Amino acid sequence: MSQRPILFVSLPESGLLNPMLVLAEELSRRGVENLWFATDDKGREEVEAAAVGSPIRFRSLGDVIPEMSSVTWPDDIYAKVTQRSRFKARKAVIEQTHRPALRVPKYRALAGLVDEIQPALMVVESMCMFGYEVAITKGIPYVISNPFVPSNLVTSAVPIGPSYTPSGFPRPHTGLPADMSFTQRWANRLFGWRTLAMAFSEQNKERNAENAKVVAELGISPEARGQFARVEKSELVLCYSIPEMDYPFDIPEKIRTVGALVPPLPQADPGELGAWLDAQKSVVYMGFGTITRLTRPQVEAFVQVAYTLEGKHSILWKLPRDQQKFLPSNLPSNLRIETWVPSQLDVLAHPNVKLFFTHAGGNAYTESIYFGKPMVSRPLWVDCYDQAVRAESFKVGLTLDKPHTVDPRDVVDKLTRVLDNPEFRENAERLAALQHAAGGRKTAADLVLSLPALAQK
Repeated sequence: MSQRPILFVSLPESGLLNPMLVLAEELSRRGVENLWFATDDKGREEVEAAAVGSPIRFRSLGDVIPEMSSVTWPDDIYAKVTQRSRFKARKAVIEQTHRPALRVPKYRALAGLVDEIQPALMVVESMCMFGYEVAITKGIPYVISNPFVPSNLVTSAVPIGPSYTPSGFPRPHTGLPADMSFTQRWANRLFGWRTLAMAFSEQNKERNAENAKVVAELGISPEARGQFARVEKSELVLCYSIPEMDYPFDIPEKIRTVGALVPPLPQADPGELGAWLDAQKSVVYMGFGTITRLTRPQVEAFVQVAYTLEGKHSILWKLPRDQQKFLPSNLPSNLRIETWVPSQLDVLAHPNVKLFFTHAGGNAYTESIYFGKPMVSRPLWVDCYDQAVRAESFKVGLTLDKPHTVDPRDVVDKLTRVLDNPEFRENAERLAALQHAAGGRKTAADLVLSLPALAQK
């Protein structure tokens, strides 16, 4: 008798979706039957490409909702969510994404699929609220997929009530270190109290009233409520990091840290880009994710950085096409611009790539370290600040002094310090070895397949 279905559910953002694809691909490679994947229609090709062995059936949850996707936010919203005040930026993200009515069609589509295929297990991306709501409401065992550091899921955003991390632990999205100065401790406390105060604002009361109507309309279980419900009601949390890359706390037993989920490499034919990398002695790889929107002055400043490093280091810059219009007509000989690279993982794995200049997103942080590459960070919003400060704390990277602007002197200083000091590389390689030992995609797949829910035929 074949196994009942395993259903993957994810939001369409690449940073959230990609680790899920690696896990689904690993199960397909092992010949696991009855695999399903539900996400927005834009993910269809990637899901279908992950079926390297047994089939993965794709089910669309409809089009991307523009208000909910950071890639499609208008410029004024982008400015708010990337403003210098970390609290105000986080508040802007909440105001933009906490739209209860907008998750109704996604919930209904997913609930209909669950009723149709009766999955034995769901694997739900950690930010996909309607995913775990459906699982909890319908009593389907589920696994949470978490691309952030472990504390991100279990640190309370407010100063009252339970938290799985100690008192004084840096609150998510503050970008504060574990070892805080007096001023930083007060900033951390204030961040929590301001977050709590948001709950009593008129705007939040209106959102909560709207959410109550949605919950009643959809019949969502009360057990799905609560700051830590997604973790506490799950069978297992797969965390794509390791304890040594987060600040110390007692990680709950159901959170399993497996390191970055990396597929078999190479992912793509190296082609001409591979030949170029082979020909360089030292390459800085610049990639700031799919969300970052650079201005003309910022693009010109980065070109100036390349000029300064000419003769010492080459730069591979993944720059979206719509931002390439800001490039000056003359470029330095050591700078290579790509609209897209066939595989960022292949680039990071290349021995001639010595440093990752990144936005410090969750995947960027773990993947850079997985390949033993130190980093320089330019964080602009929410969790990126938290990963960037950890990279500094564990001496695997540095952060720009003023990430919202681009000072070529500061960039060159940070890049040069990391490239010239072997301690950064040595620390990255030490943490890389620990990530590899954690098992990555193979351990993640083993953990999923060992769950009692899949033993029932």
